[in-house]
Amino acid sequence: MEKKIYPELTMDFVRVTEASALMSSLYLGCGNLEMIKHSSIDAMRGMFDYIDFKGNIVMSKYDKENSNMLYVGEKVGSWQDNTSEMDLAVDAIDGVKLAAFGLPNAISCVAATVSGGIKLLPTFYSYKLAVGRELKGKLDLRKPMKENIKIASEVLGIAPTELTFVILNRQRHEEIIEEIKEAGSRIKLISDGDITAAIATAVPDSGVDIYVGIGGTLEGILSAAALKTLGGEIQMKLWTRDRIEEQSIKEEGWDLEKIFYTDEIVGGEDVIFSATGITDGDLLKGVKFVKGFAYTHTLTMRSKSATIRKIESMHNLKNKTIRLKSLGEDKKLIDLRNEYIN
Repeated sequence: MEKKIYPELTMDFVRVTEASALMSSLYLGCGNLEMIKHSSIDAMRGMFDYIDFKGNIVMSKYDKENSNMLYVGEKVGSWQDNTSEMDLAVDAIDGVKLAAFGLPNAISCVAATVSGGIKLLPTFYSYKLAVGRELKGKLDLRKPMKENIKIASEVLGIAPTELTFVILNRQRHEEIIEEIKEAGSRIKLISDGDITAAIATAVPDSGVDIYVGIGGTLEGILSAAALKTLGGEIQMKLWTRDRIEEQSIKEEGWDLEKIFYTDEIVGGEDVIFSATGITDGDLLKGVKFVKGFAYTHTLTMRSKSATIRKIESMHNLKNKTIRLKSLGEDKKLIDLRNEYIN
């Protein structure tokens, strides 16, 4: 029988992404990628200590050799005997460069599901296609983009020129971009932050119909957790960076042509997703400091109830504390802010 996630954990994960976003915001625009990355990781890892669960980090950007926090295989939470064991995918900052230079669409993000519920895909990058509810099950990542455009326009009842794609602005996408342009569809290029781009395809009035391209596997898994509740879909195919990686993956028995779909990527009836904006973006507003308060905006979802919430929180700087794992204690946000300013 599938173990269930306790309902109250949804808000616990909101507090985790809020803390990471708040801590990141202290260094917004500083240009120091390592500083802003470390601060967000420190806060996210520290806040996990307060959650009464058995958490296994199974997908992250970091391994134990290169990071002492939020690494793949790390155990977080209380690990009390009577608590639920869960898989976690974490990204303290999706868009480190965006946050470091004060650019749009940086977020802090967590996804959680039952133990064994997250597919451990072996490559750092994947070829991905994400769509909303209306196009779910209609497109195929293996087909030429012009065929997918024809199908999408027929299903949506619009001309190809009215379709909008969002794609990471990378040289590796030149052929895809050219194919979309030849069909006459619109393209929105982004520099980083493809979690929000993929999720936007399933958000009404976002202005985005299809996300496509080669990007981080972790980001694809986090997107899948959100799209599962939103009724959208993501398709992912392993993408290797060179022949050495390709040969290694094949020797491990992976099929490089296989398409992984949403429910296979993130399984379980009870998936929780939380994302808090660090900088203003298409999906979420960023952290704002106004007259002694910090304001955060969070998108949280739970697949079992199909509940989607947008939470605007006001944090009093005189009282707001964040637990930093590196210190093993709580620090007031206003003190942390003053330390940075001084």
